[in-house]
Amino acid sequence: MAAAAATTPNSLLLRRPAAPKPASAAASPLRLPTRAARISCAAVATPAQSSSSPAAAAADRGVYNFAAGPATLPLSVLQRAQAELVDYRGSGMSIMEMSHRGKEFDAAIKKAESDLRALLAVPDTHEVLFLQGGATSQFAAAPLNLCASLSDPADFVVSGSWSDKAFKEAKKFSAASVAWSGKDGKYTSLPPFDAIEQNPEARFLHICSNETIHGVEFKDYPEPKNKSGILVADMSSNFCSKPVDVSRFGLIYAGAQKNVGPSGVTIAIVRKDLVGGAQPITPVMLDYKTHADNASLYNTPPCFAIYICGLVFEDLLAQGGLAEVEKKNAHKAGILYDAIDASGGYYICPVEKSVRSLMNVPFTLAKGGDFEKQFIAEAAKEGMVQLKGHRSVGGVRASIYNAMPLAGVEKLVAFMKDFQARNP
Repeated sequence: MAAAAATTPNSLLLRRPAAPKPASAAASPLRLPTRAARISCAAVATPAQSSSSPAAAAADRGVYNFAAGPATLPLSVLQRAQAELVDYRGSGMSIMEMSHRGKEFDAAIKKAESDLRALLAVPDTHEVLFLQGGATSQFAAAPLNLCASLSDPADFVVSGSWSDKAFKEAKKFSAASVAWSGKDGKYTSLPPFDAIEQNPEARFLHICSNETIHGVEFKDYPEPKNKSGILVADMSSNFCSKPVDVSRFGLIYAGAQKNVGPSGVTIAIVRKDLVGGAQPITPVMLDYKTHADNASLYNTPPCFAIYICGLVFEDLLAQGGLAEVEKKNAHKAGILYDAIDASGGYYICPVEKSVRSLMNVPFTLAKGGDFEKQFIAEAAKEGMVQLKGHRSVGGVRASIYNAMPLAGVEKLVAFMKDFQARNP
């Protein structure tokens, strides 16, 4: 008890700043809770900003959400959205109740697509689709749209749980095979690209660009050796966290609920010459041509989620684009990984340094599971929540997506050092 109550230099950094006075209610017909009103309007702090600065102190949420998804959204987005939940830009309707075929939502979805194209420099050769069903629906949609028959081969790099799930689903709709697997190494590394045993007859090569559970991220991408030159990527957990050369991919798909919006919408960026090649058995809701021909409005889309994605795209553009966002993400992740590596083995990240994710940082405590439970429980009391590792691997996981402020990572690092000092 005495050790737990002791004050360490790092425990001083964990003290929450006093809450600022609430803004006047006259500013908006809706108000965020007092705690949420202290969120910074910037998606992340600039690398030069320290959590000890007055600006960072005023930006303290009170709670930092390290969940793998749904994840934190920037306050600037929430503030813009709150009034439009009641009256969307003078229409007299909420964004959640207006017709998806009305002029108001038509403008919103077109603006979202335009801004996403600007962010990722999406070429005119590719369609942008706003879909439903989660990214897991694309595990089936990819082979159904890209393979001509159930006997068409497809290659999979299995680098973690999600790419393994994608492979197993694709086996139902193609002759999918594993070109490389990291299972024997407990999914802590990625292969040299020449170690991927590609089938030149494969219709596509599939990767998961960032494994949310295991914290492994591609820093570059393999070249497909298949005749059609199709590279497919599940980018759900690092989508819009850094620039990507979209022209290298036949298909990119991503669930929104990590970096770009709430759950409910899945984004697919697919090369136009691949649209329309679906197998005869393809359900209409998984057919890219159906959605492309109907501008993502074949069925009632997740209007609110798409609208929020559009606001996030605007926010990312305002930060200077994805090159600037990547710098901030690298800075945040570097601080956390440095703390782990400098702990003398107290904290352990099993992932090879060259492929460590900037989005999802898994680690364990050398002293074992009981200390991990204590660590997670004490962190939650200090306002750092959702740090428990995925149920399939355990341990601790800090997901530090775009909207996680630098102050949140700094507070976590201060807590880690304080916890180690109190529990040697």
